[in-house]
Amino acid sequence: MSGSPMFSSSAYWDGRYRAGGGSGAGSLGRLARFKAAVVNRFVQDNRVASVIDLGCGDGSQLALLELPRDYVGVDISPAALMRCSARFPNRLFMPYEMIGCLPAAELTLSLDVIYHLVEDTVFAEAMQSLFALATRFVAIYASNGEADWPAPHVRHRDFTRHVAETQPDWRLLAHLPNPCPFDPKHPDDTSFADFYIYGRPAAACTLHIPAAD
Repeated sequence: MSGSPMFSSSAYWDGRYRAGGGSGAGSLGRLARFKAAVVNRFVQDNRVASVIDLGCGDGSQLALLELPRDYVGVDISPAALMRCSARFPNRLFMPYEMIGCLPAAELTLSLDVIYHLVEDTVFAEAMQSLFALATRFVAIYASNGEADWPAPHVRHRDFTRHVAETQPDWRLLAHLPNPCPFDPKHPDDTSFADFYIYGRPAAACTLHIPAAD
């Protein structure tokens, strides 16, 4: 069962990156192109001037994103941050434990991250940071529903319920399903994640639906 009390998200991901592994299939191929198309158009249409990316991973997804200069990538893995700093020398990256030093950004991103936060305390703290650091929008790409999973680094959660209970100053502006719903026969080319865009109660956003890849 996922979410074992002996499992450490930070140790797993740093060990994976140190061993030469990557952020996963969701950061490559058509899944990554879909996410990039949504985020890039959203940033452009809504004139987003600053972004904090909570869980930037190895930078594979970032390579496809067209984001403003005011960008900070955050991750729990020192190995991932070293890769990103080498690959994107003009971008700023910092460890998760230093996010208290960051000024808020107009948009915070969480792409294929939430269902990897298997520990309850880690999940709660990350969700709090995600909304506390945003002034206009929060964009989440994740699964949404309680379910066990055989992989120890995956735990599916009903995160929208958690947001409704803990973030009363925010509302769900849009839900955009991904065009490649999960198929166990093709796990590396499909996903159980969708886009969820949050904003302040009076906020509105423009969300473009990209053509199928």
